[in-house]
Amino acid sequence: MKKIIFRFLIFILLLIFGFIIYLSTIGIKTNAFNDQITKEVKKINNQIEIELDKISIILDPFKFKLVLKTIGANLKNKNKLIKLESVKSNIDIKTFINKKFSLSELDITTRTIEIKNLISFIRSIKDSPQIYILEKFVKKGYLIADINLKFDQKGNIKNDFIIKGFIKDGDVKPFKKINLSKINLIFNLQNDKFEFKDINLSYDNNDLTFPELNIKKQKNKFLVSGKNNSKNLVLDNKKINQLLNIDFSNLKIKSAEFDLSNTFSFKIDNKYKIDDFKINSLLNLKNSKVVSSKNLKEFFPELNEIIELSDHQIQIEYKKDLLSIIGNGNVFIQKENDNIKYNFFKSKKNLKFDTSLEIKKNPFHLNFLNYKKDQDDKLKIIIRGVKNLLSNEINFKNISVKEKNNKFEIQNLSLSKKYKIKSFSGVDLSYFDNDLLKNDLSIKKKDKNYLLESKSFNATKIINDLLKADKGSESKKIFSNDFKLDIKIKEAFLDKDHQIKDLDGYLTYKNSEVIDANLEGDFSNNQRINFTIRSTSNEKITTLYSDIAKPFVNRYKFIRGFEEGNLDFYSIKQNNISNSKLIIDNFKVQEVPALAKLLTLASLQGIADLLTGEGIRFTDFEMKFSNKNNLMRIEELYAIGPAISLLMEGYIEDNDLISLRGTMVPATTINRTISSIPLIGDILVGKKVGEGVFGVSFKIKGPPNELKTTVNPVKTLTPRFITRTLEKIKKN
Repeated sequence: MKKIIFRFLIFILLLIFGFIIYLSTIGIKTNAFNDQITKEVKKINNQIEIELDKISIILDPFKFKLVLKTIGANLKNKNKLIKLESVKSNIDIKTFINKKFSLSELDITTRTIEIKNLISFIRSIKDSPQIYILEKFVKKGYLIADINLKFDQKGNIKNDFIIKGFIKDGDVKPFKKINLSKINLIFNLQNDKFEFKDINLSYDNNDLTFPELNIKKQKNKFLVSGKNNSKNLVLDNKKINQLLNIDFSNLKIKSAEFDLSNTFSFKIDNKYKIDDFKINSLLNLKNSKVVSSKNLKEFFPELNEIIELSDHQIQIEYKKDLLSIIGNGNVFIQKENDNIKYNFFKSKKNLKFDTSLEIKKNPFHLNFLNYKKDQDDKLKIIIRGVKNLLSNEINFKNISVKEKNNKFEIQNLSLSKKYKIKSFSGVDLSYFDNDLLKNDLSIKKKDKNYLLESKSFNATKIINDLLKADKGSESKKIFSNDFKLDIKIKEAFLDKDHQIKDLDGYLTYKNSEVIDANLEGDFSNNQRINFTIRSTSNEKITTLYSDIAKPFVNRYKFIRGFEEGNLDFYSIKQNNISNSKLIIDNFKVQEVPALAKLLTLASLQGIADLLTGEGIRFTDFEMKFSNKNNLMRIEELYAIGPAISLLMEGYIEDNDLISLRGTMVPATTINRTISSIPLIGDILVGKKVGEGVFGVSFKIKGPPNELKTTVNPVKTLTPRFITRTLEKIKKN
């Protein structure tokens, strides 16, 4: 009997054990729980309807729970159907025995569904700001997800929900001007933390890769952080501005091709406001094309229309309005490759910069200093300084140009917001110029004024530029403050053949214009030069006297072979109109093409031959003229000499139009005419008069390169011509 009972108990235990194993592995299918599950889901949200097939019940003996699972369920939410692969839930056995049915956990595995439909479903279950933000950002895409929801004893969802899955062909627009498409990624979403991995997407036809992206809730904001590794990106100026949120308005970028690796983070609130943005980037700039500035042509004579950058390694760091850019690479400003290094640091108030450019076989000019780089030598340009972003003023701590033994350096150059020079602490120049002359010059600041000292300086180019300069041009007003410049130059070159020793004096500037000046120096053989400017409240008087006129006259290309003579210039400027008088005495001219043409047309071939041969001597040259804006009006130009005399008037309108007329008479005609005047003629020229022809009147008019000349014989000289000739003869 005992054996029978023992066997029965063993059988029952085996039966129970087998039943438990069966329930734990295979389970049973029933629809008895469908209504209860539907009611429990309704507790979550009464708008959710769930369509269930038969439910498989599996026992979890270790957790003392029943696992309910169904295949092919559907969720209906606001007339949207979400197809599910499976729904799985756990029921506590105690509550089941006590007939207090409640869900403790719900696992949902979806089929391929639209992302927006799933987001709407999640918001209906548990609305939150991050879910709302996702719904606004996401435009399209598909996903498969595993959703795990946990419930408390009252049937409410706990905050520790988990949603895992992957997205395919997503389309997100987080900002107005940025659209991200072809998104593929793996995600893991929790209440206060969103994790995304293996992100691949397309931005403006560029493929971007993000190994990870995390979103974490911090109080009332969300911290977004991630990494990015992308290759072969191609962007234009507009897209670069959108991507990096940096203003490159002064830089016209045609294109940029690069590889990018960075880490980033930022915070975003419920109103999509972004702050505390941080980024650390390593950018491999393979190629970039930038539109060049015409202003660079003065320094780079073979300047390309498009400047090309290649093989640049750039480190970018940005945080809390602090931007750092450090890079170096190749640059094609001209025909050959050069190297550039740069370091920019931008804060709210300042932009600090430190750049260096090494020019190898390309040309480089400083035309205003008459300097050209040797083609085979290396030249290095260093520019360091800071720009005040509040006032837009720039302070160049150091600007230096070095090539072998040639050096140009400026310290603490301060520019106003209109790029006018406010001040500088020093200028040091030491170089051989295009005329192979040594230049050694320094300018030092003394209080508000400056001292220029030089052992040797070639002023040829500066004088040429001053003679050609448009005095009224606003671009020539380069100084924003008034100052005095004291000058001490031991040897100043006016040209290769004429030097001034001990050129001393000063220039006083007001509104970028010299209002007071006095410069004196010596040529050889006790010959002097003196230049002065004196200004009052309504007029400005300029004088120049030089015992040697040649270095000034030779600058006018239409006169060649000028010899001897002295120069005396006097000018009064009032109300932007200058009235001037230029006198040159006792000189000889070998070639004046325009004058030679006049003589030939007038059939004065003998004098024309003399002009292009030995030259014509003049005892006196005097010109009265006025300048207003771009118009030069010649009131009278008179020259007299042993062979010929000339009286002329007219005007020159900048480089557009020349209009001149006058009278040209050989000396024999003048002598004959004057000798016929009773008493005066006998005194001035005597009674013997040589044979000769009458002079001619002439007109010259047209653009500078298309002048038309006409001549007419003169039988009777004008009283004005005779009067001016008598004045000169009496003076001599």
